[in-house]
Amino acid sequence: MKIELWSDYACPFCYIGETRLKKALRQLPASVEVEFKSFELAPTAPREVVSSTQDRFAEKYGLTVEDARARIDEISEMGRAEGLDFKYLTTRNTNTFDALRLTKFAHVRGHDEIVDKLFDAYFTKNLELVNLDVLKKIAVECGLDAAEVENFLAGDEFAAEVRADEQQATAYGIHSVPYFVINGKYAMSGAQPTEFITATLRKILAEELDEKFFDGMVCDADGCH
Repeated sequence: MKIELWSDYACPFCYIGETRLKKALRQLPASVEVEFKSFELAPTAPREVVSSTQDRFAEKYGLTVEDARARIDEISEMGRAEGLDFKYLTTRNTNTFDALRLTKFAHVRGHDEIVDKLFDAYFTKNLELVNLDVLKKIAVECGLDAAEVENFLAGDEFAAEVRADEQQATAYGIHSVPYFVINGKYAMSGAQPTEFITATLRKILAEELDEKFFDGMVCDADGCH
């Protein structure tokens, strides 16, 4: 089974959804490949912090500052319920393009653990993911070579791959994240409960096994086919 997961590091439900997915996968009898796909929620986001999460939230959703704070706290509680040290209120929102590039860079070198570390950097440590020193430190913690990472971040390698993910999302009609595409033909949207994810993946596994079982050469009362 292969799951393509469109996500962005500035998305709280992406972190929650990815965490729930991992819990669900631990309950499956089969190995599953998960591929992180890039989706910028705000492609034009600045390369510096220009407002607080609370003020940005209030403006975006037309809420009072108090209501925005309450909504943010509710989301943080959802994250903490998943065992995450979730600090959404104090996140420092910036452009995430380089973080998404770095994820591609780490993936081809076998370091997909960088996904969790980047989410943790944003939602727990409240670091700026536009900061190249922050990105370099996280990459090195994952076992990547410091000099190689520094050279990578100074260039534009994997920019085209990030754009390709986003173009693929557009082709699929994906407008919000997290968004899961399973085996190229099943879709699941949003940070669904772990139980729902587990049941859905088990059902897909069963269906896939059935398809494989009946997809061979067989004989019955009408002949062989």
